[in-house]
Amino acid sequence: MSGSKYADVVVAAPRTPPELSPTEQHTAYLLSLGDDALIYAQRLGSWITRAPQIEEDMALGNVALDLLGQARSLLTHAGEVEGRGRDENAFAMLRDEREFRNVHLVEAPKADFGHEMARMLWFASYQYELWTALGSSADEQLAAIAQKAVKEVDYHRDHATQWVLRLGDGTQTSHDRMQAGLESVHPYVGELGEDYSAAHWAVQAGVGVLPSPLADAVNTYVSTVLDEATLTMPDAPRWNARGGREGVHSEAMGFLIAEMQHIARSHPGATW
Repeated sequence: MSGSKYADVVVAAPRTPPELSPTEQHTAYLLSLGDDALIYAQRLGSWITRAPQIEEDMALGNVALDLLGQARSLLTHAGEVEGRGRDENAFAMLRDEREFRNVHLVEAPKADFGHEMARMLWFASYQYELWTALGSSADEQLAAIAQKAVKEVDYHRDHATQWVLRLGDGTQTSHDRMQAGLESVHPYVGELGEDYSAAHWAVQAGVGVLPSPLADAVNTYVSTVLDEATLTMPDAPRWNARGGREGVHSEAMGFLIAEMQHIARSHPGATW
């Protein structure tokens, strides 16, 4: 374009992400697992005193505590692998939003109880398959975490299953609200089965598994529950959440971690 006012414009080449070392990939993989559990534990904590009955307050609190225990073990192990002196508190309380590696499903805002049971059904079904597979990880500490966690998420999955059955096959109102919960969660589900860089490395190293091969078993379990509950699997969504494993999050995530980290950041160095 001779003579064009754009002739001297230089278009920069796309930036290539830096290649991560095995230690960095291992750390990133552990963080992806730990962040899923940590952020969902935080989200479930908001149900205390807000559940349909006091027994459910306790049940959701116990699920959150199980997930928090998983997160603590995974973030502690990530710090040991990384070798830079960061512990579970540093990972949980001193990272910024873009450094978290959780999927969007667990950070999505709290809605009604049908939405929460739909979210828990999908997430616990995914975690059950994940921890079952990771029980034979070459990372012995991760394998030990998985072998304990799979027993916990088996309960989480069953708890969500019983509520989905109860609501779906209950009154017309409960059926409609449970179906609406499934519809609102569905755009976030696909990200659970998306493969990502650290997971590819983990498979090659014998440390982890790819999410995509877990999807069939997860979908089969959820479909069976929905059939029994007289509910319908939602159609393919018009949009799908993505990017969480690379640190790209929704607006809700910023508010969630601001609340979660407020005390720790307000009193740096404090212990309790």
